Amino acid sequence: MKTLLRLLPILLVLQGKAQHLPDEVYVPNIKSVKLFQQNNQESLPLLRLNSGDQLELHFDDLDNYVKNYYYTFQLCNADWQPADISSFDYIRGFTQMRLTEYRASSLSLTRYIHYQAMLPENNCVPTKSGNYLLRVYLDGDTAQTVFTKRMYVVENRVATIAQIQQPFDNQLFHTHQKIQLSINQGQLNMYNPQQQMKIVVLQNNRWDNAVTNIVPSFIRGNVLEYNGEEDITFPGGREYRWADLRSFRFQSDRVAGVDINVLPYEVILKPDPVRRAQPYITMRDLNGWYEISASESINPWWQSDYANVHFSFAPDNHQPFADKDVYLVGELTGNNTTPAARMEYNAAKGIYEKTLLLKQGYYAYAYMAKDRTTGAKADPTLTEGSFWETENDYVVLVYYRSINDRSDELVAVSQLNTRAGRPLQ
Repeated sequence: MKTLLRLLPILLVLQGKAQHLPDEVYVPNIKSVKLFQQNNQESLPLLRLNSGDQLELHFDDLDNYVKNYYYTFQLCNADWQPADISSFDYIRGFTQMRLTEYRASSLSLTRYIHYQAMLPENNCVPTKSGNYLLRVYLDGDTAQTVFTKRMYVVENRVATIAQIQQPFDNQLFHTHQKIQLSINQGQLNMYNPQQQMKIVVLQNNRWDNAVTNIVPSFIRGNVLEYNGEEDITFPGGREYRWADLRSFRFQSDRVAGVDINVLPYEVILKPDPVRRAQPYITMRDLNGWYEISASESINPWWQSDYANVHFSFAPDNHQPFADKDVYLVGELTGNNTTPAARMEYNAAKGIYEKTLLLKQGYYAYAYMAKDRTTGAKADPTLTEGSFWETENDYVVLVYYRSINDRSDELVAVSQLNTRAGRPLQ
């Protein structure tokens, strides 16, 4: 009993850590966590309530022996804090399920066990709309959480109209993109729209620069208008860079060399220069996503290999940015500016460096600079440049809480693209 009392504070800390860091991997042996709509790796993990929608979950365990992994869904509010509701009130069926579909890797020199599942399963189904954390843990013990992933369950209850516009502000006209939004609350029991409704807008699935706490500019009957000049404005950035790692034998244009004499392989990418002064060029990209694929295997999920991939970013004159950190941003680093995504400046070489253990596939990424003194959002202007013309994806999440509810419902999701409705330039 004394030992249990001593361990209890540690377990509570671990649980609190998992709750407060969405999209986080907590152990080094877990790699390549992907959660997406069925058959679409570049998609938001979104389910419609009471529908037949399914998500694919994939991840690898590099320890290379089978373990008892379980998962559960945790309902969260709009700010991703756990909702004060029992899991029995938002999950129909069992509150935890064992992952039973796994396979040992083959054809790869790096050994791992690949786990996968189709969610939700019939006997473990979310019954309320909102934000959810998919929590995966060992041996049925949530204190042994290995990773969490964001997912969304929507019940479309309001009508939204969203448009991407060019800002009128002369200082933002050529560099930023503005979202204009109107919401028809319809039959919602709305007494105070500013408190009961919350809006979140994401650019390319990034939460580090999400726009929140938006107040409607006008309320006309049941329609809420969000069209302030700088309320929902994002730097346009530039099309993402890419690394084609679908083969380690046939090197793509961005690969400088591959060392096959070590395991895992060492892949050195060509140094990436600053693109701020380069003119804007239209090209297709994955907007930060990555796709697990291999050109020399049938099933990339368990037949792909791993390599230590070395990224390098060369600032102008090989001098570091004053009072700023540089981050490698994309799904490969969790689409966030966490310490795991921060690059290290190598003074001897005059470049920023970052090494990631990556599975074979096609990766989109960008470099962002963030002021370490003010804590401002990471910005692509210094590293990539910023252009109104850039093709970007946006997601508008609309949350609502009635006066009797204890959690935020997700009542609308709008997905937009800057090129929708107009041809590529």
